[in-house]
Amino acid sequence: MKSTRSVSLIALLAVLALAWPARAWADSGTTSGSAQLALITTYPSRVVGIGEAVTFNLKLEPADTLQTVRLEVNDLPEGWTATFRGDGQIVRAVEVEPGTPATVELRLEQPAGVQSGDYHLTVLAKGAGARAELSIDLTVKDKLPPRLSLSAQLPTLKGTPDTTFRYSVTLKNDGDEDLDVSLVADASASFLVTFKANSQEVTSLPVAANKSQVLSVEAKALGAVASGTYPLAIHAQGGEVQADLSLQAEVAGQPELTVTAPDGRLSAQATVGQDSPLKLILQNTGSAPAYSLSLNSSEPSGWTVTFDTPQIDQIGPGQQVAVTAHVKPPEKAVAGDYVLTFRAQPAGGAAQSAEFRITVVTSTWWGLVGIALIAVAVGVVGLAVVRFGRR
Repeated sequence: MKSTRSVSLIALLAVLALAWPARAWADSGTTSGSAQLALITTYPSRVVGIGEAVTFNLKLEPADTLQTVRLEVNDLPEGWTATFRGDGQIVRAVEVEPGTPATVELRLEQPAGVQSGDYHLTVLAKGAGARAELSIDLTVKDKLPPRLSLSAQLPTLKGTPDTTFRYSVTLKNDGDEDLDVSLVADASASFLVTFKANSQEVTSLPVAANKSQVLSVEAKALGAVASGTYPLAIHAQGGEVQADLSLQAEVAGQPELTVTAPDGRLSAQATVGQDSPLKLILQNTGSAPAYSLSLNSSEPSGWTVTFDTPQIDQIGPGQQVAVTAHVKPPEKAVAGDYVLTFRAQPAGGAAQSAEFRITVVTSTWWGLVGIALIAVAVGVVGLAVVRFGRR
């Protein structure tokens, strides 16, 4: 009896040993089959407005074999419409090729009178021995009306007429819809205004819902402008909504000096070894006074240049001052053309200069001496001719 029981127990263990690999293989096959197909979307949970249709981009990962995958939606809320689209057509199945993902769109449309709240549905993909599911969650609510805003931390900037005024402006879309926004500036005709986003000049740009974009608004004077405050109005238009922002450019005057001669000719004549006066005109064509001007020069070696007024307290806008420079070439200077540079340096400003061509000539006294010597020589020769000619 005991022997019989032992044989029965051994037989039972043998049967279980043979059955166990078959069950593991079956489970393994089921797992492998379900892993052959995957259904994916980037944003499975979305927030939409009441009555707004929404589209999901679905991707079917490649299967091990070529197969036709049918698509359907389970748990679709009452009254809602779901359609699958591929290449602009309504489809119900997708051909899945190994190694190549397939894409399809799911479009969901709400019924009239839909209530705000959370909705859940499941997308089902069925292939040959493969199956994949994708859960989608939708939150339906009243959408915020479209609204734009413009703001700047420093709406007023100061500079000179040659300054490029750069304002950092934030453009924000406060609504629940993406907007294409056009940008316009209303400024003085003396200024050119440009908009830049990410260092690129733009006249319009897209702004996503509930997002903001930082802009660089640049204003530059087209020429000489008087000192004062210049308003710059910025307008952003997106669909039916508009935002406005007021900016200001405060232009401070600056002096603009020129150094020239009374007749405008930058040339003069000087005599070797003598003091030759040269009149200069200092003119301020800028929009602010030039203060504490000092005069200096660069001249050839051995020359002497002095000014009767080496310091000038002030030259107002549109005014000019005449000064005299005394130029003295050295005694041994060779007759010819030389270049002298005269400079006017205002306090806190850039020096302005002009180059003059100076023609050096010898003294007229030496000319007279030369003529006298020639006359004496001629006389001596004449006397010699008369004396020796008689013999």
